[in-house]
Amino acid sequence: MMALRAKARGGPEQLVYERVPVTEAGPGEVLLAVHAAAITFTELGWDIAWASPDGGERDALTPSHEVSGTVAALGAGVTEFSVGDEVYGLVDFDRVGAAAEYVAVPAGALAHKPRSATHVQAAALALAALTAWQALVDHAVLSPGERVLIHGGAGGVGGYAVQIAAGLGAEVIATGDPSREDFVRRLGAARFVDYTAEAFNWTLTALDVVLDTVGVAVAERSYAVLRPGGRLVTVVAPPSTELADKYEVKADFFIVRPDGGQLAQLAAMVDDGRLRPVVAQTFPLSAGRQAFEAAARKHKPGKFVLTVR
Repeated sequence: MMALRAKARGGPEQLVYERVPVTEAGPGEVLLAVHAAAITFTELGWDIAWASPDGGERDALTPSHEVSGTVAALGAGVTEFSVGDEVYGLVDFDRVGAAAEYVAVPAGALAHKPRSATHVQAAALALAALTAWQALVDHAVLSPGERVLIHGGAGGVGGYAVQIAAGLGAEVIATGDPSREDFVRRLGAARFVDYTAEAFNWTLTALDVVLDTVGVAVAERSYAVLRPGGRLVTVVAPPSTELADKYEVKADFFIVRPDGGQLAQLAAMVDDGRLRPVVAQTFPLSAGRQAFEAAARKHKPGKFVLTVR
Protein backbone atom coordinates (compact mmCIF):
# COMPACT_ATOMS: atom_id res chain seq x y z
CA MET A 1 0.00 0.00 0.00
CA MET A 2 1.03 3.65 -0.37
CA ALA A 3 1.64 5.75 2.71
CA LEU A 4 2.99 9.13 3.75
CA ARG A 5 5.92 8.81 6.16
CA ALA A 6 8.63 10.85 7.85
CA LYS A 7 11.98 9.15 8.32
CA ALA A 8 13.33 11.70 10.82
CA ARG A 9 12.05 14.43 13.10
CA GLY A 10 11.57 17.81 11.51
CA GLY A 11 9.03 19.53 9.35
CA PRO A 12 7.18 18.67 6.14
CA GLU A 13 10.49 18.38 4.30
CA GLN A 14 10.93 14.98 5.99
CA LEU A 15 7.79 13.50 4.43
CA VAL A 16 7.95 10.97 1.63
CA TYR A 17 5.18 9.16 -0.24
CA GLU A 18 6.21 5.52 -0.55
CA ARG A 19 5.10 1.91 -0.74
CA VAL A 20 4.97 -0.03 2.56
CA PRO A 21 3.58 -3.44 3.61
CA VAL A 22 -0.18 -3.61 4.09
CA THR A 23 -1.08 -3.60 7.78
CA GLU A 24 -3.38 -6.17 9.38
CA ALA A 25 -6.08 -5.95 12.06
CA GLY A 26 -5.06 -7.46 15.39
CA PRO A 27 -7.42 -8.64 18.14
CA GLY A 28 -9.98 -5.97 18.94
CA GLU A 29 -8.98 -3.92 15.90
CA VAL A 30 -10.63 -2.86 12.66
CA LEU A 31 -8.73 -2.59 9.39
CA LEU A 32 -9.91 0.51 7.55
CA ALA A 33 -9.66 1.26 3.87
CA VAL A 34 -8.89 4.93 4.36
CA HIS A 35 -10.94 7.44 2.39
CA ALA A 36 -9.81 10.61 4.14
CA ALA A 37 -7.36 11.56 6.90
CA ALA A 38 -7.09 14.99 8.50
CA ILE A 39 -3.81 16.46 9.72
CA THR A 40 -2.48 18.64 12.52
CA PHE A 41 0.51 20.58 11.26
CA THR A 42 2.47 20.25 14.54
CA GLU A 43 2.14 16.46 14.81
CA LEU A 44 5.40 15.68 13.02
CA GLY A 45 7.24 16.86 16.15
CA TRP A 46 5.12 15.19 18.84
CA ASP A 47 7.21 13.01 21.16
CA ILE A 48 4.32 10.58 21.65
CA ALA A 49 3.97 10.06 17.89
CA TRP A 50 7.63 9.06 17.64
CA ALA A 51 7.53 6.65 20.60
CA SER A 52 7.71 2.98 19.65
CA PRO A 53 5.85 0.26 21.61
CA ASP A 54 9.14 -0.98 23.13
CA GLY A 55 9.91 2.45 24.59
CA GLY A 56 12.37 3.50 21.91
CA GLU A 57 11.83 5.74 18.91
CA ARG A 58 10.14 4.79 15.65
CA ASP A 59 12.25 4.39 12.54
CA ALA A 60 9.52 6.20 10.62
CA LEU A 61 6.34 8.09 11.47
CA THR A 62 3.04 7.86 9.60
CA PRO A 63 1.07 11.01 10.48
CA SER A 64 -2.64 11.81 10.63
CA HIS A 65 -4.69 10.47 13.50
CA GLU A 66 -8.11 11.60 12.24
CA VAL A 67 -9.64 9.13 9.83
CA SER A 68 -12.75 8.19 7.93
CA GLY A 69 -13.07 5.10 5.81
CA THR A 70 -14.68 1.74 5.12
CA VAL A 71 -14.21 -1.38 7.22
CA ALA A 72 -12.06 -3.78 5.19
CA ALA A 73 -11.49 -6.50 7.80
CA LEU A 74 -12.22 -7.30 11.44
CA GLY A 75 -9.79 -8.50 14.05
CA ALA A 76 -10.69 -11.23 16.52
CA GLY A 77 -13.41 -10.24 18.97
CA VAL A 78 -14.84 -7.28 17.07
CA THR A 79 -18.63 -7.50 16.86
CA GLU A 80 -19.85 -3.90 16.72
CA PHE A 81 -18.89 -3.35 13.07
CA SER A 82 -19.20 -5.26 9.81
CA VAL A 83 -17.08 -5.30 6.67
CA GLY A 84 -18.28 -2.47 4.44
CA ASP A 85 -19.40 -0.17 7.28
CA GLU A 86 -18.49 3.49 6.86
CA VAL A 87 -16.81 4.65 10.06
CA TYR A 88 -14.68 7.45 11.41
CA GLY A 89 -12.48 7.85 14.43
CA LEU A 90 -9.41 9.04 16.26
CA VAL A 91 -6.23 6.94 16.18
CA ASP A 92 -4.20 6.99 19.41
CA PHE A 93 -1.23 9.32 19.05
CA ASP A 94 1.28 6.57 19.86
CA ARG A 95 -0.01 4.38 17.01
CA VAL A 96 0.73 4.38 13.29
CA GLY A 97 -1.33 7.16 11.72
CA ALA A 98 -3.89 7.10 8.94
CA ALA A 99 -2.01 8.83 6.12
CA ALA A 100 -2.03 5.57 4.19
CA GLU A 101 -4.32 3.42 2.09
CA TYR A 102 -5.07 1.19 5.10
CA VAL A 103 -4.81 1.62 8.87
CA ALA A 104 -5.58 -0.65 11.84
CA VAL A 105 -7.59 1.06 14.59
CA PRO A 106 -8.98 -0.26 17.90
CA ALA A 107 -12.73 -0.76 17.50
CA GLY A 108 -13.45 1.37 20.57
CA ALA A 109 -11.91 4.39 18.86
CA LEU A 110 -14.44 4.31 16.00
CA ALA A 111 -18.07 5.14 15.34
CA HIS A 112 -20.32 4.98 12.32
CA LYS A 113 -19.73 7.99 10.09
CA PRO A 114 -22.42 10.71 10.08
CA ARG A 115 -24.83 9.75 7.31
CA SER A 116 -25.06 13.31 6.06
CA ALA A 117 -21.30 13.92 5.96
CA THR A 118 -18.69 12.98 3.40
CA HIS A 119 -15.58 11.07 4.44
CA VAL A 120 -13.61 14.32 4.16
CA GLN A 121 -16.00 16.07 6.53
CA ALA A 122 -16.01 13.16 8.97
CA ALA A 123 -12.21 13.09 9.12
CA ALA A 124 -12.25 16.82 9.90
CA LEU A 125 -14.43 16.11 12.95
CA ALA A 126 -12.55 13.28 14.57
CA LEU A 127 -9.92 15.09 16.65
CA ALA A 128 -11.09 18.71 16.92
CA ALA A 129 -14.77 18.09 17.63
CA LEU A 130 -13.96 15.28 20.06
CA THR A 131 -11.53 17.60 21.88
CA ALA A 132 -14.21 20.29 22.13
CA TRP A 133 -16.78 17.76 23.38
CA GLN A 134 -14.50 16.38 26.08
CA ALA A 135 -13.46 19.88 27.16
CA LEU A 136 -17.02 21.15 27.55
CA VAL A 137 -18.89 18.00 28.60
CA ASP A 138 -16.37 15.87 30.50
CA HIS A 139 -14.14 18.52 32.05
CA ALA A 140 -16.17 21.75 32.25
CA VAL A 141 -19.50 19.93 32.75
CA LEU A 142 -21.19 22.82 30.95
CA SER A 143 -24.89 23.32 31.77
CA PRO A 144 -27.67 25.09 29.86
CA GLY A 145 -27.81 28.81 30.62
CA GLU A 146 -24.18 29.09 31.70
CA ARG A 147 -21.89 31.70 30.17
CA VAL A 148 -18.80 30.32 28.45
CA LEU A 149 -15.82 32.11 26.90
CA ILE A 150 -14.05 30.24 24.10
CA HIS A 151 -10.63 31.55 23.16
CA GLY A 152 -9.85 31.04 19.48
CA GLY A 153 -13.43 30.65 18.32
CA ALA A 154 -12.44 30.25 14.68
CA GLY A 155 -9.73 27.67 15.36
CA GLY A 156 -9.86 23.94 14.79
CA VAL A 157 -11.09 23.10 18.28
CA GLY A 158 -12.65 26.50 18.97
CA GLY A 159 -15.01 26.37 16.00
CA TYR A 160 -16.50 23.10 17.18
CA ALA A 161 -16.55 24.28 20.79
CA VAL A 162 -18.68 27.28 19.82
CA GLN A 163 -21.17 25.00 18.08
CA ILE A 164 -21.28 22.41 20.86
CA ALA A 165 -21.60 24.99 23.64
CA ALA A 166 -24.43 26.73 21.80
CA GLY A 167 -26.08 23.37 21.18
CA LEU A 168 -25.90 22.63 24.91
CA GLY A 169 -27.83 25.81 25.62
CA ALA A 170 -24.96 27.96 26.89
CA GLU A 171 -24.43 31.65 26.19
CA VAL A 172 -21.28 31.67 24.05
CA ILE A 173 -18.66 34.41 23.93
CA ALA A 174 -15.70 33.84 21.60
CA THR A 175 -12.42 35.65 21.00
CA GLY A 176 -10.68 35.87 17.67
CA ASP A 177 -9.29 37.89 14.80
CA PRO A 178 -11.79 40.50 13.56
CA SER A 179 -11.77 38.95 10.10
CA ARG A 180 -13.36 35.82 11.63
CA GLU A 181 -16.26 37.53 13.43
CA ASP A 182 -19.00 36.69 10.92
CA PHE A 183 -17.86 33.07 10.72
CA VAL A 184 -17.81 32.64 14.51
CA ARG A 185 -21.20 34.28 14.97
CA ARG A 186 -22.68 31.95 12.36
CA LEU A 187 -21.39 29.03 14.41
CA GLY A 188 -23.42 30.21 17.39
CA ALA A 189 -21.46 32.83 19.34
CA ALA A 190 -23.73 35.45 20.93
CA ARG A 191 -20.80 37.83 21.42
CA PHE A 192 -17.47 38.19 19.67
CA VAL A 193 -14.38 39.76 21.25
CA ASP A 194 -11.85 41.18 18.80
CA TYR A 195 -8.60 40.39 20.60
CA THR A 196 -6.77 43.10 18.63
CA ALA A 197 -9.05 45.86 20.00
CA GLU A 198 -10.51 44.63 23.29
CA ALA A 199 -8.87 43.24 26.43
CA PHE A 200 -11.35 40.50 27.39
CA ASN A 201 -10.19 40.51 31.03
CA TRP A 202 -11.19 44.18 31.31
CA THR A 203 -14.67 43.79 29.87
CA LEU A 204 -15.87 40.33 30.93
CA THR A 205 -16.68 39.12 34.42
CA ALA A 206 -18.43 36.40 36.41
CA LEU A 207 -18.28 33.77 33.66
CA ASP A 208 -19.00 30.13 34.43
CA VAL A 209 -16.52 28.49 32.02
CA VAL A 210 -13.47 29.46 29.99
CA LEU A 211 -12.03 27.16 27.32
CA ASP A 212 -8.52 28.11 26.22
CA THR A 213 -7.26 26.79 22.89
CA VAL A 214 -4.70 29.60 22.38
CA GLY A 215 -1.89 29.71 24.93
CA VAL A 216 -0.59 30.06 28.48
CA ALA A 217 -0.64 33.87 28.57
CA VAL A 218 -4.30 33.93 27.57
CA ALA A 219 -5.17 31.28 30.15
CA GLU A 220 -3.47 33.26 32.92
CA ARG A 221 -5.55 36.34 32.07
CA SER A 222 -8.70 34.23 32.10
CA TYR A 223 -8.84 33.42 35.82
CA ALA A 224 -10.02 36.95 36.62
CA VAL A 225 -13.10 36.71 34.37
CA LEU A 226 -14.45 33.60 36.11
CA ARG A 227 -16.83 33.66 39.05
CA PRO A 228 -15.74 31.87 42.23
CA GLY A 229 -16.33 28.19 41.54
CA GLY A 230 -16.00 28.70 37.80
CA ARG A 231 -14.05 26.31 35.56
CA LEU A 232 -11.06 26.93 33.31
CA VAL A 233 -10.24 24.16 30.81
CA THR A 234 -7.16 24.38 28.62
CA VAL A 235 -5.88 22.11 25.87
CA VAL A 236 -2.57 23.97 25.58
CA ALA A 237 -0.57 23.37 28.79
CA PRO A 238 -1.14 22.54 32.47
CA PRO A 239 -2.65 25.58 34.22
CA SER A 240 -1.38 27.47 37.26
CA THR A 241 -2.61 25.91 40.50
CA GLU A 242 -1.59 29.09 42.35
CA LEU A 243 -3.87 31.26 40.22
CA ALA A 244 -6.67 28.73 40.47
CA ASP A 245 -6.45 28.87 44.27
CA LYS A 246 -6.21 32.67 44.26
CA TYR A 247 -9.39 33.09 42.21
CA GLU A 248 -11.17 30.08 43.77
CA VAL A 249 -11.78 28.34 40.46
CA LYS A 250 -11.18 24.87 39.08
CA ALA A 251 -8.47 24.67 36.40
CA ASP A 252 -7.99 21.60 34.21
CA PHE A 253 -5.74 20.49 31.34
CA PHE A 254 -6.26 17.37 29.26
CA ILE A 255 -5.26 15.61 26.07
CA VAL A 256 -8.08 14.23 23.96
CA ARG A 257 -8.62 10.47 24.05
CA PRO A 258 -10.35 8.25 21.47
CA ASP A 259 -13.95 7.45 22.42
CA GLY A 260 -16.29 5.73 20.00
CA GLY A 261 -19.38 6.47 22.08
CA GLN A 262 -18.71 10.21 22.05
CA LEU A 263 -17.95 10.12 18.34
CA ALA A 264 -21.38 8.53 17.85
CA GLN A 265 -22.95 11.44 19.74
CA LEU A 266 -21.10 13.92 17.54
CA ALA A 267 -22.25 12.06 14.43
CA ALA A 268 -25.85 12.37 15.63
CA MET A 269 -25.37 16.11 16.10
CA VAL A 270 -24.12 16.39 12.51
CA ASP A 271 -27.06 14.43 11.15
CA ASP A 272 -29.47 16.55 13.21
CA GLY A 273 -27.99 19.75 11.80
CA ARG A 274 -26.59 20.91 15.15
CA LEU A 275 -22.90 20.50 14.21
CA ARG A 276 -21.23 21.51 10.98
CA PRO A 277 -17.88 20.04 9.89
CA VAL A 278 -15.40 22.69 8.79
CA VAL A 279 -12.84 21.87 6.08
CA ALA A 280 -10.22 24.37 4.94
CA GLN A 281 -8.66 22.48 2.03
CA THR A 282 -8.07 18.99 0.67
CA PHE A 283 -4.96 17.43 -0.84
CA PRO A 284 -4.38 13.97 -2.35
CA LEU A 285 -2.34 11.66 -0.13
CA SER A 286 0.56 11.91 -2.59
CA ALA A 287 0.69 15.67 -1.91
CA GLY A 288 0.87 15.27 1.86
CA ARG A 289 4.02 17.34 2.15
CA GLN A 290 2.30 20.30 0.51
CA ALA A 291 -0.70 19.84 2.83
CA PHE A 292 1.48 20.15 5.94
CA GLU A 293 3.25 23.18 4.49
CA ALA A 294 -0.08 24.88 3.74
CA ALA A 295 -1.55 24.04 7.16
CA ALA A 296 1.38 25.75 8.88
CA ARG A 297 0.54 29.06 7.19
CA LYS A 298 -2.39 31.33 7.99
CA HIS A 299 -5.46 29.96 6.26
CA LYS A 300 -9.23 30.04 6.32
CA PRO A 301 -10.94 28.19 9.19
CA GLY A 302 -11.11 24.43 9.11
CA LYS A 303 -9.08 21.27 8.82
CA PHE A 304 -6.66 20.22 6.09
CA VAL A 305 -7.66 16.77 4.88
CA LEU A 306 -5.79 14.18 2.80
CA THR A 307 -7.98 12.33 0.31
CA VAL A 308 -7.03 8.70 -0.22
CA ARG A 309 -10.00 7.10 -2.00
